[in-house]
Amino acid sequence: MRDRALSAGKSASVSARKASARLFEAVGGLVDKAIDRVLLTNERISSAAEGKQILSGEADTDALAGDIQRVVVLALPVVRRLARGARLTKVPWLMVASSAVSIGVGVRTGVRELQVLASLVAQRLEQATGVPSDPALVKKLAIDLYLDPKRTPELPDDKLRLVRLTRKWVLSGAFGRKTSKRAARALEAGERLDAVALSARWAAVRRRRYDSPTKGRVDR
Repeated sequence: MRDRALSAGKSASVSARKASARLFEAVGGLVDKAIDRVLLTNERISSAAEGKQILSGEADTDALAGDIQRVVVLALPVVRRLARGARLTKVPWLMVASSAVSIGVGVRTGVRELQVLASLVAQRLEQATGVPSDPALVKKLAIDLYLDPKRTPELPDDKLRLVRLTRKWVLSGAFGRKTSKRAARALEAGERLDAVALSARWAAVRRRRYDSPTKGRVDR
């Protein structure tokens, strides 16, 4: 019986890891599509004030509805598992809005915020360098600023913090937390970027990346 219990526990743990990996992969695909759509247009956000004004209006994410829905479907069991594992904490888990609707709202809002931020980042890079922005650099900077607006991007690597981004979006939706203030701070930080220095740093990071035998895209 003990062996069966241990086996069941290991199986559940493996299943949980696989479910989380699928969720992170889905968020990565959503981020790629969302930002690529922005970069394929000639329209750019020129200032933090303009970005805030756009975010104050209605979000248009219909073209990404299928990808957002996939993230929501994969996120629901993860959130419910977290809720079951937090029974002894002081967090009011019974009040957590873990429905598909609330998580969907959180993800859609996050996607729109990231798109607007990416547009501003792309504008700063293109204005400083005079050439089209590198989509990989735009995604890297946009995600780093979005997750931690107070921290100046240093580009120690080219990995995307997709695990942290997933947690932000999913848990913000589950708890019904507003993300507008963080998005506003991220836009203000994006407006202050030293685009020339970051572009040079990025070129060095990419050279080191492709000279290395180990390659990775996601960082926790």
